[in-house]
Amino acid sequence: MNWQIGDIVTRHSYEHDLLFRVQKICKEHAILFGEDFRLKVDAPLDDLKKITESDRFLRRKEMKQNEDLSYRMFHQDYYLRSFRDYAQPTHEKEQNISQFRLCPKVLHIDGDSLFLKKCIQLYKRLGLQVHGMYVEESEMPEKIKELMEKVQPDILVITGHDSYSKQKGDEKDIRAYRNSKYFVEAVREARRFQPSLDQLVIFAGACQSHFESLIKAGANFASSPTRINIHALDPVYVVAKAGYTPFMEKVNIYDVVSKTITREKGIGGIETRGLFRVGLPYMKELPITNEKSKDE
Repeated sequence: MNWQIGDIVTRHSYEHDLLFRVQKICKEHAILFGEDFRLKVDAPLDDLKKITESDRFLRRKEMKQNEDLSYRMFHQDYYLRSFRDYAQPTHEKEQNISQFRLCPKVLHIDGDSLFLKKCIQLYKRLGLQVHGMYVEESEMPEKIKELMEKVQPDILVITGHDSYSKQKGDEKDIRAYRNSKYFVEAVREARRFQPSLDQLVIFAGACQSHFESLIKAGANFASSPTRINIHALDPVYVVAKAGYTPFMEKVNIYDVVSKTITREKGIGGIETRGLFRVGLPYMKELPITNEKSKDE
């Protein structure tokens, strides 16, 4: 079969469980990126099957239902209620003072440009300010400082693609993972820039990533505790939960993982303070006018 970059395929050896994009072709092998999950694998060309548009439509429809469910859970349970009820006026004279709200600034560094676009769309849908940067995983440790200095984020996301290989070692050996070591090094560099776990909240990892090493390196939240695949949008829901939790409260870890698509098997973390703040008074900008006064 004549394979092309961008073809959507499944693998015979894994009973066609996941969809992949053909990212690169190397003689008799192809490098594949997960279509919905942050997984990067190598596969022989004769193990691949190109899927039909109708099959792709059905699979996408099912995945879209899972994505919409996570969005509704977050929106109904937290997004509307959290800052609507937070810091409400307690005295009658306070009710005449308008408030303003400060949401955290997010720097999302991603090793997949298509996933980055999907994530940015969701960030905007959730009302979060985000700066998205496409960086290959192997280049993240050396570029993280420059990006941090430029953006000055409150939340940092370091993600892309990853995978674990039994042939390279057991689950405790970080050398058995495709990109976990780069994620770990990038987290360490970020912590040199901002050591405080509450002033800079970090999510790091992708599919099957070495969860323990990422947490030890300084990540607040990471994947993947049971080495399963995580959905492309899972980091966004983690960020949104931290970003909309009032700064006087702790981020509820159980709540975080329950709003993601892959839940506690794919995402974990540590106690973290929220980053959402309310202030007052809200001052509207004076209108600019070119009209001359009557005295002129």
